[in-house]
Amino acid sequence: MGKVKIKLEKELMDKVKKFADMSGYSSPEEFISHCLEKEISSLEGSESEEEIKKKLKGLGYIS
Repeated sequence: MGKVKIKLEKELMDKVKKFADMSGYSSPEEFISHCLEKEISSLEGSESEEEIKKKLKGLGYIS
């Protein structure tokens, strides 16, 4: 599997590092991957784009 780089604001990365360490992850990258996999799996069961938008709006990710 290939890897890509993403940029995060410093404040967010500081939080990621803190919670990754507190939760016992081996790295911030492992923590981020787990969070993304968990969120994506919750959206995968959605049947339509509109349903996905509704879920993301309910979670506060979009307005």
